[in-house]
Amino acid sequence: QVQLVESGGGLVQPGGSLRLSCAASGSNLRLYTMGWYRQTPGKQRELVATATSDGSTNYADSVKGRFTISRDNAKNTLYLQMNSLKPEDTAIYYCNARMWPLDYWGQGTQVTVSS
Repeated sequence: QVQLVESGGGLVQPGGSLRLSCAASGSNLRLYTMGWYRQTPGKQRELVATATSDGSTNYADSVKGRFTISRDNAKNTLYLQMNSLKPEDTAIYYCNARMWPLDYWGQGTQVTVSS
């Protein structure tokens, strides 16, 4: 069983920055692919970025060059550094840990980009 707790969301002006954290607990976390997803009302949850157990990363085109995902396996923590934020980045951001067939989600943290 894996538990994920996100933090770091909030209100920020366009062009600003936020860093999200996801504290994970459980066994063999370093073997999981970890990721960030986001969802807005009426839309499907979408991929933001993932980081595999070997360190490979993948980003949605909409956040490339602005967001950076990283993981600290010693601290069992996943991060998402978000720079140059835009109003369209407003969403609930969810942390995910996946190792087939296991799939875990956090409760989400709200990010609002508005002036």
